[in-house]
Amino acid sequence: MEGRYSRQTLFKPLGQTGQQQLEAATVTIIGCGALGSAIAETLTRAGIGEIHLVDRDYVELSNLQRQQLFTEQDADEMLPKVAAAEKRLKAIRSDLRLFTYLDNLDAPLMERLIADSSLVMDATDNFETRLLINDASVKHGVPWIYGACVGSSGVVFPFIPGESSCFRCLLPVLPAVNETCDTVGIISPAVQMTAAIQCAEALKWLSGNTAAMRKKVHYFNVWENEQIDIGISRIKNDNCETCGTQPVFPSLERSAQQTVAVLCGRDAVQVLPDPNRPITLDDAEKTGRQLEGIVKRTPYFVELDVFGRRMVLFGNGRLLIHGIRNVSEGRKLYHQLFG
Repeated sequence: MEGRYSRQTLFKPLGQTGQQQLEAATVTIIGCGALGSAIAETLTRAGIGEIHLVDRDYVELSNLQRQQLFTEQDADEMLPKVAAAEKRLKAIRSDLRLFTYLDNLDAPLMERLIADSSLVMDATDNFETRLLINDASVKHGVPWIYGACVGSSGVVFPFIPGESSCFRCLLPVLPAVNETCDTVGIISPAVQMTAAIQCAEALKWLSGNTAAMRKKVHYFNVWENEQIDIGISRIKNDNCETCGTQPVFPSLERSAQQTVAVLCGRDAVQVLPDPNRPITLDDAEKTGRQLEGIVKRTPYFVELDVFGRRMVLFGNGRLLIHGIRNVSEGRKLYHQLFG
């Protein structure tokens, strides 16, 4: 579309050559909440050729304060975030090659996506998933842009395999984020600033302007008017299980073993299906009606109100159980439902 990126190509570090590199790039975004929706929209508008978007959740009313791709109608319909995002992003740019995954990110999916990616954008809400991204990044030699925000603060750093310490090395020195959005809240400017800095780093990498990329971990607090850059050039653990002299990539191995987990920042437990015994939407609807519970079915999931709990079973058999934070209780309820 002639002239669409004219203001961007006037920016000398990009120019026509840089724009062509953006259009040839493939970016994977892990998470489609606050950071993910802001990143996805920014990169779509910037002209990234192909985007892969992964998220396991659906839109709720409490998301709308900071998750810019979604509307009240999306929340009313409990649309999966990737479905709502796809509708909005394709309306913004019809020629975008967009692939969405309504799924839990595990090692096989992460490795499949990163193998064809120019860059991975972190928009997750927990360290376990970031360690999984980190392991895949180092193993396949593909950079990723770390981003986290809570309250009025944010942290950003681009991890480039072979040029910096990895995320596992840096965990002891990263600014502590023991709080969550559910405990202390979050304001939208913190989200937008974090995503903007992440996207700036992405544009630098994808357009070949690697010398301009950040070499220090950037932390800011927009409410307290604070910012600090943390040097990490001397932090490198030769015994690191990911980037050390004998890497074993533990998160890629561990991911395949996890079937039940508490969702970070959510009063909910997720249960992954046994691949040898898939549970279908028909199964969930039938079970809910047999138990005389409240049942709501959409093209993407079945919502059940049974045993005093709200549960959502997705088309791939993944179950979210709301109102609990105990893995054993989650496993017990799953077996009560499906044997």
